[in-house]
Amino acid sequence: MTLKRIAKELDVSISTVSKALHDDKAISKDTREKIQAFAKFYNYRPNNIALSLKNKQTKTIGLIIPEIVHYFFAKVIAGIEAVASAKGYNVIIGVSNESFDKEVINMDMLVNGSIDGFIMSLSKETLLKQDYHHLKEIISQGIPIVMFDRVMHEIACDKVVVDDRDSSKKAVQKLIDTGSKKILLLTTQDYINIGRLRTQGYLDALKENDMMASPELIVKIKDQTDAELLRKTLESELNQIFDEIPDIDGIFAVNEIFAITALNVARQKGIRIPEDVSVISFSDGVLSQNSRPTLTTISQHGLEMGKNAANMLIHRLEVEEEEEQFELKVIKTELIERDSTK
Repeated sequence: MTLKRIAKELDVSISTVSKALHDDKAISKDTREKIQAFAKFYNYRPNNIALSLKNKQTKTIGLIIPEIVHYFFAKVIAGIEAVASAKGYNVIIGVSNESFDKEVINMDMLVNGSIDGFIMSLSKETLLKQDYHHLKEIISQGIPIVMFDRVMHEIACDKVVVDDRDSSKKAVQKLIDTGSKKILLLTTQDYINIGRLRTQGYLDALKENDMMASPELIVKIKDQTDAELLRKTLESELNQIFDEIPDIDGIFAVNEIFAITALNVARQKGIRIPEDVSVISFSDGVLSQNSRPTLTTISQHGLEMGKNAANMLIHRLEVEEEEEQFELKVIKTELIERDSTK
């Protein structure tokens, strides 16, 4: 038996049930007694966390992100903060550092501190483990979650994403339209959903242009927790690829770190960008804007994503919905052309 079930059975609002169970005199005596008797008969035991959230809002949002030193997440945070501040909410940020355990600990800590709801992007390790028990437990307690960017569609909650597959397809099409015939893909392992979708967009573009996908041109970079080790590993792989396939004339990278590393290796080998090789990347960050040459990118509009996520969560907190119809908001991306493409 839950608050929602009692409300439905007695044809009253969840708020009325909650107030009646706390003997709130704003509810008539007859209604209070009827609700209390019904709850007692069905041995209803309130969830203290959920009740505190329903009745004593802390006006605090918990934000869980995979990493803090990332331009995209910084823009998302700015968007969330702007909306939250305007609506009288505070934001507490927890960083998972791509760790499943850290993600669970952060959520547990924030719940115990009585936040009203969560906005989060899943860690890579959570996606790898495919263990979502902590998310389901939070939702079962009546605490809403809004996921953004890295989401899991099996979890029943609101989500904000971009169309990674279609955006990648358009980026690769840009390379093809400007003359690239042998396009290298720098992507992540398949368990990271955004990398998998961006890889599929690359393949879609090749297929629509009757171009064969070559396995040697699809490089799935193994994840490294050490950024310096990741850079060195990727540089080594790129040096070998450029030596073995000297006629590569396009590169599509699923993030700007991969793309900037490719630019650096190409420059060291005397490869001209974009005369010899054109490069496009996801994530329109500071690195992209200040690299040499500046990098053509797909902007995910992190600020807008953050604003949408905050608005969705606050709406969920403040408006009682009769039916749980969760929203999937798709943010439109933008191809920003700079000096790394023709």
